[in-house]
Amino acid sequence: MSKSSNEIRPFRIDIPQADLDYLNSRLERFRLPDELPGMGWQLGVPKDYLTELVTYWRHDYDWRAQEKLLNELPQFTTEIDGQSVHFVHVRSPESTATPLIMTHGWPGSFVEFLDLIGPLTDPRAHGGDPADAFHLVLPSIPGYAFSGPTGEDGWNVNRVARAWSELMTRLGYSRYGVQGGDWGSGISQELARIAPDQVIGVHVNYLMTFPSGMDGELDDLAPGDYARLALLERFQGDFGGYMAIQSTRPQTLAYGLTDSPVGQLAWIVEKFKEWTDCTDRPEEAIDRDRLLTNVMLYWLTGTAASSARFYYEFARSMAAGNYPSRIETPVGVAVFPKDIVLPIRKLADRDANVVHWTEHPRGGHFAALEQPAALIDDIRTFFGKVQR
Repeated sequence: MSKSSNEIRPFRIDIPQADLDYLNSRLERFRLPDELPGMGWQLGVPKDYLTELVTYWRHDYDWRAQEKLLNELPQFTTEIDGQSVHFVHVRSPESTATPLIMTHGWPGSFVEFLDLIGPLTDPRAHGGDPADAFHLVLPSIPGYAFSGPTGEDGWNVNRVARAWSELMTRLGYSRYGVQGGDWGSGISQELARIAPDQVIGVHVNYLMTFPSGMDGELDDLAPGDYARLALLERFQGDFGGYMAIQSTRPQTLAYGLTDSPVGQLAWIVEKFKEWTDCTDRPEEAIDRDRLLTNVMLYWLTGTAASSARFYYEFARSMAAGNYPSRIETPVGVAVFPKDIVLPIRKLADRDANVVHWTEHPRGGHFAALEQPAALIDDIRTFFGKVQR
């Protein structure tokens, strides 16, 4: 870590009205491309749907109300390794609560966890067992939202995990749990590798299990696992187009996303449609205002480029041969059926000390937004196992 101040400063969101006025002027004058008739979502976001969503964004969505809601949370910033890091820190009223750092991914943000904060920090007030209480730390990944943009390269999964270790130490937590989905899953697993004496358990709601190619590895798979292998192949092909672009040319992509709020919206909302447990539109799975608040955090902070660079850094790290090692810390996996990819238990056991595994009946990639009650219960159950 660089020799930077350890000061933790209170933070409050206060977007200048001029920024909102500019956004509204762009939403009033957006241009649409042509589209082929009858294709639905096959080629991307349909024009009729996006027009409807932009109209709602311009005339019905209230950023100031959302800003007020977010500012009810205790937010802070601190400098770690030369980067300003934004985080929410909610302490439980229970003195015996377990510290837990939860990390979002792309195209998400800390707003994914809003519905989890109350039940996890104060279960007594939400009909739960006070023994299941957590002190929550919800950081924004460097390069995302109010932790961005990043000012130098090298912010990969390992570097973020090291920053999280430093953050938890600054907050006075010597032993804690970690949780995450998407990039948050990878960061949480890496944190357990670099700080095994600190991390008591790793809970993830997204896990990629790649075959290694070793003879016999795919023998005796459980029924349904071959379908999961096919889903992984689809992700590496058709579903992974966004990742190929962000891993190779994030800067070029970012000009369009940073300049056009409608472009930024389309780029993100497509993923909320494809990766959630919905049929026709993502609002079947996720509240529309919450979705737009998430998009606003990318647009207002101008972090399309720096958030996409995280993919570039990951690809560069993998190309250098920095493959993850097995995790010996206890791991819990919550599997939601409409996720991008679904893990295979046999391969997960190869890579980690899996002590908890739940196959949920509903939900997708954004579990905290789609199925908060199920995710809360899974987190409580897992950490109850590893602490008893």
